[in-house]
Amino acid sequence: MARGRPHPPDRTGALAEAAGETPHYHGHRERLRARFAQGDTLPDYEFLELVLFRSIPRRDVKPIAKALIQRFGSFAEVITAPAELLMETDGIGPAVVADLKILEAAGRRLARGAVAERPLLSSWSAVIDYCRAAMAFAPREEFRILFLDKRNRLIADEVQGRGTVDHTPVYPREVVRRALELSATALILVHNHPSGDPTPSQADIRMTRDIVGAAEPLGIVVHDHIVVGREGHASFKGLKLI
Repeated sequence: MARGRPHPPDRTGALAEAAGETPHYHGHRERLRARFAQGDTLPDYEFLELVLFRSIPRRDVKPIAKALIQRFGSFAEVITAPAELLMETDGIGPAVVADLKILEAAGRRLARGAVAERPLLSSWSAVIDYCRAAMAFAPREEFRILFLDKRNRLIADEVQGRGTVDHTPVYPREVVRRALELSATALILVHNHPSGDPTPSQADIRMTRDIVGAAEPLGIVVHDHIVVGREGHASFKGLKLI
């Protein structure tokens, strides 16, 4: 398969347009747009088609959308997939990848907007949504920290480390040092499991307790440690692990 190669328009559609005819996929596009406007719940591949309509204006995009969903699994996994993997799909070039990555960034901004400037503990579902949007589909483990002030409002959201598919090194002293630099009085720890299963490992549990032990004498509270994955999320507080 070509990697990042520009792709010509669908030849059948181009011939139809040259003959003054309407390509067959134009009617499909209008019907799909109408269903979306009416509030129909579209399957992931059709929702992806809506996005690709603008990115690929002169080609039947249904086969491309279906191929992407088949390979990556879901709409969310498509838009968060690495660019080089996306471009291994026939029909996907740099311009299409750029459009998909704009969508990914927009989703993160929307999720972040729901948790900014408000006490996070009073909008817990928004916190979970934000964490999942930010990292649930990342191909490698990431460890991030939400630093909170005394009113539990977000001061900063920082990725402290990126690792392999199943491990990220975390240093409790560095976590506490950064909290002191930001004058944070509380933390929410977050990391992802690229395997999809958010069940905490024994290493996760040990690391979390080490951070709690380092933070507590300095008056810094660890509210929770959230593990996110494609299959959902797990809360250390909910599991009574802290």
